Amino acid sequence: MISWRKHYKRGLIAIYVLLSTSASIYAQGDAKNGEKLFKANCTACHALDKQLVGPALGGVVDRLKKEQNLDTDWIRKWVKDNKALRASGDKYANEVFAKFNKTEMLAFPNLSDKDIDDILEYTTNPPAPEPAADAATASDTNSVAALEMAQKQSTNSKVILISLIAIGGLLLWLLLKLRQLVKLQQTEELAGLNATRAVSFGDMYRKYSYIGKGVLVVLGIFAAYGIWNWLMWVGVYKGYKPEQPIYFSHKIHAGENKIDCQLCHSSAKYGKVSEVPSMNVCMNCHKMISEYKGKYIEPGKDKAFYDGEIQKIYSAVGWDPASQQYTGKTQPVEWTRIHNMPDFVYFNHAQHVVAGENAIITSFNKKNPEAKIDVVCKACHGQIDTMNVVQMANDFTMGWCIECHRTTEVDMTNGYNKEYFKNLHDKLKKQYGSGTKVTVAAIGGLECGKCHY
Repeated sequence: MISWRKHYKRGLIAIYVLLSTSASIYAQGDAKNGEKLFKANCTACHALDKQLVGPALGGVVDRLKKEQNLDTDWIRKWVKDNKALRASGDKYANEVFAKFNKTEMLAFPNLSDKDIDDILEYTTNPPAPEPAADAATASDTNSVAALEMAQKQSTNSKVILISLIAIGGLLLWLLLKLRQLVKLQQTEELAGLNATRAVSFGDMYRKYSYIGKGVLVVLGIFAAYGIWNWLMWVGVYKGYKPEQPIYFSHKIHAGENKIDCQLCHSSAKYGKVSEVPSMNVCMNCHKMISEYKGKYIEPGKDKAFYDGEIQKIYSAVGWDPASQQYTGKTQPVEWTRIHNMPDFVYFNHAQHVVAGENAIITSFNKKNPEAKIDVVCKACHGQIDTMNVVQMANDFTMGWCIECHRTTEVDMTNGYNKEYFKNLHDKLKKQYGSGTKVTVAAIGGLECGKCHY
């Protein structure tokens, strides 16, 4: 009897040790904190449920234990410095490196053992999503909404009925008045009056010819002005915002995510033309971002819509997100151009973005204190970081450009400009007074040959 109890106690101790060991593997961390750390450090290359640049990490602790007999100590070493682990000759570390095209994972020596355990707990037991609203509450809300809608429809019906009755009464009154006019026309007094009046347009024109000629002259002037005004707006497409083959929201990219304009439009700073970015530029980010996880959703759109547009990028460049490789099958994207300078006009982006950046921003903010800008691009292209669909924000006429040249002062705090335009500044002071400013117009900004060559 004593021997049996002894074995029983030993069995309980063994079971306790086994359970505590299992718990140390699977429940060592804080899953909620692990979720924050995972999103901050891992989501660029990893997801829980699918392969991105690196493998899917859902259940990675259990998977490594079963397949490779590796514990969390190995994972900690890999996360903190996978390069050192590979250099030590670790077989599995080198196998993983080779399997994923020798793409070296970033080292995270800043993560403590507890941080890594929290992340592993998140990959093992992700926190459940926030519970949906109570069904009964939702039902009550729907019932109230339905009742309000029914009351509103009843009120609308009454208004429509009263309006129809009022219109019917008005028509009846008009009918009675017409009958009175017909009776009045049949009197002798009215017949005599009609005999003295003009009965045709010709008679009317001969009687009042001087008035008619004056009216024709006025109409002719208005017609000429209308034609001239119409001709002046040929080629002006302010507000033009065509649909593109792949939906691209500048509000999400430049507004919500604060991506610098010149990251995509790199030639705007040092080139004459600001080019349409190639699809490879898109893939710099979307190679690792295969679905939309942002908080902002445009009215009328949903997450599935944005995910579908990302898939269009993959189809265009021939990218297989499952294998993380290019297939070689590409499809050209026919973008619709929005801003298109005429061939007879010279415009250099670099001249404005580099040399004129401070001057343009300062001038614009003085003239538009309620809509200050922080980047020079917005002076011409509008508040681009608030646009879901890009549109032409200004007229882009010659008059619009000339007005800007007349009011924009040259940046004289720039050492080069201060020295180069010193003599010009002194000359303008003598000619117009000490308060004069050096504008773009003063340095040749109104010369025809500057823009038309």
